[in-house]
Amino acid sequence: MTGASTGPAPRSGADALVVGVGARRGVAGEEVSALIEAVLRGAGLCAADVVELATVEAKAGEPGIVAAAARLGVPVRAHPAHALAAVRVPHPSGTVGAAVGTPSVAEAAALIDAEELVVPKSRAAGGSTAAGKSAATCAVARRALRPAGAPGVSAGKTSTSPVTRGPRPFTMAAMTPPTNIESAGPDLRHHGDAEVRGENLTDLAVNVRTHTPPDWLRTRIAASLASLAAYPDGSSARAAVAERHGLPVERVLLTAGAAEAFVLIARALPARYPVVVHPQFTEPEAALRAAGHGVGRVLLRPEDGFRLDPAAVPEEADLVVVGNPTNPTSVLHPAALLERLARPGRTLVVDEAFMDVVPGEREALCGRTDLPGLVVLRSLTKTWGLAGLRIGYVLAEPETVALLAGAQPLWPVSSPALAAAQACMEPRALVEAAEAADRIAVDRAHLLAGLAEFSEVRAVDAAQGPFVLVRLERAAEVRERLRLLGFAARRGDTFPGLGPQWLRLAVRDRATTNRFLQALDQAVQALPARSGR
Repeated sequence: MTGASTGPAPRSGADALVVGVGARRGVAGEEVSALIEAVLRGAGLCAADVVELATVEAKAGEPGIVAAAARLGVPVRAHPAHALAAVRVPHPSGTVGAAVGTPSVAEAAALIDAEELVVPKSRAAGGSTAAGKSAATCAVARRALRPAGAPGVSAGKTSTSPVTRGPRPFTMAAMTPPTNIESAGPDLRHHGDAEVRGENLTDLAVNVRTHTPPDWLRTRIAASLASLAAYPDGSSARAAVAERHGLPVERVLLTAGAAEAFVLIARALPARYPVVVHPQFTEPEAALRAAGHGVGRVLLRPEDGFRLDPAAVPEEADLVVVGNPTNPTSVLHPAALLERLARPGRTLVVDEAFMDVVPGEREALCGRTDLPGLVVLRSLTKTWGLAGLRIGYVLAEPETVALLAGAQPLWPVSSPALAAAQACMEPRALVEAAEAADRIAVDRAHLLAGLAEFSEVRAVDAAQGPFVLVRLERAAEVRERLRLLGFAARRGDTFPGLGPQWLRLAVRDRATTNRFLQALDQAVQALPARSGR
C-alpha cells in the first residue's frame, strides 16, 4: 500500500537513517522497538533521523514491525525477496535464505536504497523464541537526504519497492564533513581523566600504570632540566627508538604523545574515505573530523567478542585506523588479520599504544617494513606514567614520516620528553617493561576471576591489555555508586558501538582489585530488583 506523503524529515543537516528489520512471526512490537532503540543508542545515532523501517515483503504486515514503525512515526517499506537477494551483505545466512528467499533481511533491506551500512545486523538481546533464536534483528544504513518531492510513504503504511538492480556492495562511504565533533554522536573528546579530575578516588578509569614514573626515570627527566635554555634536539632519542625496533631512523618520528600523531595523520596524509574500526580510542576519529574529513565506522560486535573481520572493512577505504590491543575492548587482534588490511594506495594506521603491556609484544607490527602503507603508533604514556610529559612516536615509511614531520611545528617535543624517550629505550627499561607486562597479565586474570562471580556482569574475557571491558545493566547507576564508595570507573557510552551498559576497568594490583570487587558487590546489591549471585 503506497501513501502520498513522505516520512518525517531528519534533523537539519543530518543524513537519513534506514532501519532494516527482520522478525519471526508473532514478535511483539515492544521487542522490535527495544532492539531498534538499543542499536541506535549504542551507535550514537538519533531516532529522529530514522525515515523508514525496511523489510522483506513477506514480513511487511507483521504486527510487531508495523507497531515499531508507528512508534517511531515512520513508514514500513517492503522489498521483494529477489531484490534483497541481489544486495551484497556482510553477514549472509543460509538459514534465512532458505526461509524467505534472501540471505539477509535486516542488512539487505537497510542497504538496498541507501549508501552506507553504519550498524551491521544486531539481534534482540532479551527476546527469543522457544527454540532459543532471536525473534528480531535489525541493521542501520545511512541514506543521503532526498530532494523535496521525492516519493515516499506515510507513517504506519507499507510500500513495495520493485528494485531490480544488480549486486551492490555494502560500504562505509565518506560522509559530509560535520561542522563539529558532537555531530558524530558520542562525545569523542571524553577521556578517562575526566572521571577522576579533582576527585580523591581510586582510579580505575585511566589506563596509566600505577607507581610510575620509576625513580630512575624521574632522575633522568630531572637531569634534562639543566639544558632547558637550549632548543630541543631529538636526534639521540630518535636513534634510540630506531635501534629498539631495528629500523632506520628515517622510519621514526617523535611526537608529543600518540594524540599528536593522530592529528598529524588527519591533517597531512591524503584520505578520501577514512574508516575507523570501533569501539576504539576516539581521538583518531575526532582528529579526522576536526580536519574536515567524513569518517566511516566499522563497528565490531560484542557477540563476536569484538574481534576484527577484515572483510568488514570496505574495499574503497584508503585510510583505516585500528587499535591493537584495542582500547576499550582490550582485544588483541592477530597480526595475520591486520596484514590483510594493508594494500597499495591505503594507509593502515595501527595504534599500538598498549602493545608493550602484552607479554612478548606478540602480534606487534612495529618492526615490519614489508606492509605497504603501514603506520604504527606507540606511546610511552601508559607503561611509564608520562601522560603529563607527552611523548610517543610513529613508525612508518620514510615518505610518510616526511609528510607528517612537515605538519609538525618547530621543536614539537620538549627536552625532558626526549630524555624520557631515550631512557625508555634502554635495555634495563625494556626488561622492566616486560616484567610489568607479566605482572599485569596475572593481575588481569585475578580481576576477571572476581568479575566472573557476578551474575550481573559480563566481561570481555579475551582481554589482553591493562584494562577490562564489562557489561552490566544500569551501569551508569553502578558507576555513580562506585564513586560514592571511592572508585572511579570509565563510562563506556562515549565509545562508538557501545552504550550506557558498558564500563571500562583498569587493571590494578590484587589488593586494590579485592577492595574494588567488594565495592562493586555493594553497588550492585544496592540496586532494586537485583538478581542473586
